[in-house]
Amino acid sequence: MASTVQHPVHQPLTVGFDLDMTLIDSRPGIAAAYRVLVAETGVPIDIDLVVSRLGPPLEAELANWFPAAEVTAAADLYRAAYPDHAIAPSTALAGARESVAAVRALGGRAIVVTAKNEPHAKLHLSYLGIEPDTVIGSLWAEAKGEALRDQGAQVYVGDHTGDVRGARVAGALSVAVTTGPCDAAELRRAGADVLLEDLTGFPAWLAAFETDRAA
Repeated sequence: MASTVQHPVHQPLTVGFDLDMTLIDSRPGIAAAYRVLVAETGVPIDIDLVVSRLGPPLEAELANWFPAAEVTAAADLYRAAYPDHAIAPSTALAGARESVAAVRALGGRAIVVTAKNEPHAKLHLSYLGIEPDTVIGSLWAEAKGEALRDQGAQVYVGDHTGDVRGARVAGALSVAVTTGPCDAAELRRAGADVLLEDLTGFPAWLAAFETDRAA
């Protein structure tokens, strides 16, 4: 009689990446867009403080500087300025291109799931020559996890405790890099499974992860 043993199906590799301060250093560009917002509204904003704590959605940050009734209008002004002022100054972080390429080299899919709106995220990635398979924007923390789960991601790479929470919701392994506002201790307390200083070590880690997964 033929064996009826059921072997687990090996799911194709899918890796999610956060954008700001994970793949790209958007601080110079975001600062430039905020300077336009300050000039247009006259509202004083501590831009250095803003760029030191990137991660949460734009509206959450603007609520610290504008009355609730004015946040939506301020966000519209900021986003209107963003393409002309924020894209060119922003740079790829070390290892970003190589990390996305490493997923592809293993036959996997690389996706970006970010709190930034999707059109601006795509502008950044195109300008910097980073080519994920899918970009999903306007999601934060646990909401990222829902998208990651829908995409079948086994790994989510981010720099913020909110990214760790998103990975948890998705049932994905949380790989945290310390290139953003959260240090290693914060990320560890939040439950990150893997801690890296930056993405330069990610391709080697991913190769080992995929070898173990396929065993």
